Amino acid sequence: MPRRWRVKRRAEKGAAGPAHTAAGESLAQMVERLSIALERSNVLDYTVLLQHPWRMLWINFVGGMARGLGIGIGFTVLSAILLYILRGLMMANLPFIGDLIATIVRLVEQQLRP
Repeated sequence: MPRRWRVKRRAEKGAAGPAHTAAGESLAQMVERLSIALERSNVLDYTVLLQHPWRMLWINFVGGMARGLGIGIGFTVLSAILLYILRGLMMANLPFIGDLIATIVRLVEQQLRP
């Protein structure tokens, strides 16, 4: 695991100097917002991954396998639900749905003939 680097912030009270002018405070606030944005975007973690390409390849490989497995399981579940609904519609013997399914079956049979 890469280390998390945190920016140490300290409040200087009562110190005089250019940091406490209106423009200096604005610049300090901008730098503070930039440092917070960089921490939130995990730039350090990304650069560590770029320095270790085999680790990045392994992480992407495992992530791709997990996505593929999820797509396969999801498609199987949705197909089973669709077939269950179609079977129920066929049992209900609805005229329009029955004709539509018969047309689909006829088209599939025509495509399967040599």
